[in-house]
Amino acid sequence: MSKHAAFDGVGGLMSTWLRGLLAVTLAVPVVVVTTASGAGAQDNGVGRTPLLGWSSWSFIRKAPTAAKIEAQADAVRGSGLADAGFRYVNVDDFWYQCPGSQGPNVDGFGRWVTDPVKFPPDGATDGIQVVADHVHGDGLKFGLYVTPGIAKQAVAQNTPIEGTPYHAADIATTTAEKNYNCKGMVGIDYTRPGAQEFVNSWANEFASWGVDYVKIDGVGTSDVPDIQAWSNALRQTGRPIHLELSNSLSITAAPTWQRYANGWRTGGDIECYSCEPAGSSYPLTSWGSVRSRFNQVAAWQPYGAPGGFNDYDSIEVGNGSNDGLTLDERKTQLSLWALAASPLILGTDLTNLDPTDLRLLTNREVLAVDQDAIDASRIVNAPDQQVFAKTEPDGDAVVGLFNLSDSTQVVSTTAAALGLPAAGAYLVNDLWSHLPAETAGTIAANVAPHGVALYRVRPTRFAQFLPPSTTLAVTGLDAATPGQPLTATESFTDNGIAPVQLVRLSLSAPAGWTVTPLSPTFFGDVGAGQSVQASFQVLAPPPASLFQSDPVTAGARYRWHGFFPLEVSSSQVVTTSSPVQPPLRTFASTTASFAQAGTRLGIRADGGDVFGATNQYGSVYQPAGLHDGTVAQVEITAQANTNAWAKAGIMVRNDITDAAASPGFLILAEAPGHGYVVQWDANGDGRLDANSAPSNQGLGTAAYPSWLRLVRSGTSYTGYYSTDGTTWVTIATVSVPGAADAQDVGVFATAHNSGTIGEVDFDHLTVG
Repeated sequence: MSKHAAFDGVGGLMSTWLRGLLAVTLAVPVVVVTTASGAGAQDNGVGRTPLLGWSSWSFIRKAPTAAKIEAQADAVRGSGLADAGFRYVNVDDFWYQCPGSQGPNVDGFGRWVTDPVKFPPDGATDGIQVVADHVHGDGLKFGLYVTPGIAKQAVAQNTPIEGTPYHAADIATTTAEKNYNCKGMVGIDYTRPGAQEFVNSWANEFASWGVDYVKIDGVGTSDVPDIQAWSNALRQTGRPIHLELSNSLSITAAPTWQRYANGWRTGGDIECYSCEPAGSSYPLTSWGSVRSRFNQVAAWQPYGAPGGFNDYDSIEVGNGSNDGLTLDERKTQLSLWALAASPLILGTDLTNLDPTDLRLLTNREVLAVDQDAIDASRIVNAPDQQVFAKTEPDGDAVVGLFNLSDSTQVVSTTAAALGLPAAGAYLVNDLWSHLPAETAGTIAANVAPHGVALYRVRPTRFAQFLPPSTTLAVTGLDAATPGQPLTATESFTDNGIAPVQLVRLSLSAPAGWTVTPLSPTFFGDVGAGQSVQASFQVLAPPPASLFQSDPVTAGARYRWHGFFPLEVSSSQVVTTSSPVQPPLRTFASTTASFAQAGTRLGIRADGGDVFGATNQYGSVYQPAGLHDGTVAQVEITAQANTNAWAKAGIMVRNDITDAAASPGFLILAEAPGHGYVVQWDANGDGRLDANSAPSNQGLGTAAYPSWLRLVRSGTSYTGYYSTDGTTWVTIATVSVPGAADAQDVGVFATAHNSGTIGEVDFDHLTVG
């Protein structure tokens, strides 16, 4: 898709004119309210459109207080988010008293007690009601958190059930219920008298406090009776209260969730807990967490409808780089959630909003896509590209073109694939840039890595007043090696019904690179539906670091109607490195690249893990280098914290290139969140199955630089670590069955986060 960017004075007027034309040719509603319920949907007077709001969990986490919640509510109102439709302010876990594993403290009727230190009461007014009143005073709605069952303390005290002759012991079972943090909850037998009345009393208390939203966490299929009871209890209060279920709900029970709830979490938490340094909630999420939602959106598409929606968890947009996502990745999260008609519940710190993120969150055209209450279907499912689309009530199609790869790509579909009727031309409105174009039927865009193009498309009779959609593809840059020339090919395509003129193609790179045209780069006319190409010789300089990343930008400047100046560009980050030298070799069972500069080695790899049946790693190794009496040692100078259990260090195996089954397998590793560990194959089946950290915590605290040393004696191996290169700490001595006399040995890395590349730098690998 062309950016229609100006490159002279006329261009600025051009952009203004295009936006004005768009207002005439494409009237986009800010919010589409659908009143009809979906089949089997909850009908309790709320949840007619996906909920917009904020939740305390992602940022505030385990330390909510009245002051913090009120500050966030004030920020919703003061930032303009409320004006854009964000209405709910929800307190997640840790609002109640939790003295220990015995479970929450309870009142005289067995219900959780508000923590008065975090939420001070005002006389006889409960502290939660005080906060709810403040939130309501901001013109917003208030939400609260519970889990299924009844507290063990209520059972131990045999508290009465309000308004009945029954007591807690009359309705409780001995089955543990899931309360992730406080614990201490047991099940309720809903066939017993008093069970429904207990939940009614709790719901009545919430209603009296002014609660407008209840999240029930820890829900499984065994908790359906709890969900039925809470649904009935909230209805009988007479107050419209949204009921949300969490998390990782079973899709096989989707009709049940539809019947009783207004929303249901389809997966686990989106937060990247393992990415966070101690004491911080940042970064809030990761690209891998967002990417994992694409399959969920496709699978759950049939089940969202007015009355109840698929919830893909918090929107982690609002705090800039602290979100844990690039700007393009933030647009991707918002676009995917909007296409899926998911609740948009912000998890960020609204008192420190990033201005760019705020503009994303208040984009009325994107919010309208979410509020249409229509779930998009996946129409393209490729490893590195996804396309989701839906049809609006007015016949428009909304489509998201997603690029999951690490390089800029052209992503495309067609008007026919979107279900649009045959037409001579189509208007394509970019919902992020607000710029229109026309196309003969190809819906395409240059999409940044992990990015999206979000379009609203309809047939048009005004194509002559719109610039044609254009794309610019570049191939050949992936093979860049320092000092070795390559040929890059740039392809410019006019997807519209009108030709463009005076097309000039270019390719630019930073200082030190050499770019030389190998073919003509100027074309007087490019017809509708036609493409032109130019080739360039590209020479990358020696890298200044193990992996050097530089932007290389393709550009096309052209004229529409021979007068209006437009341009389209496509930037690609090209990473170069010097190859690993013999006698060392490289191997990857996942996406990986390698570098060597003198004694320094680098591995950039993703990978789910190296343990059990998962063996996804990149390795630089010496074949048959480890024998009885050999010592392998290396310094780890840097390691990306892609996960607390990302691993890097020394790997020993009979055959490192046989990732699935080679025996004699051991790793001595450093993990950012778990220190130092030895893991090995204890039964000879070629899989790591034993761990020197049985409590899931390695020895020591990860530091950089660190040194690792592995000593082999027969089939016995001893692993050591040092944080100064002098003082060594023994991790473990273990026996590895099936070890060959001569084994492959080297360094390895795995991100423990599929789809996320992490870099590890090593120095001074010695084997001898």
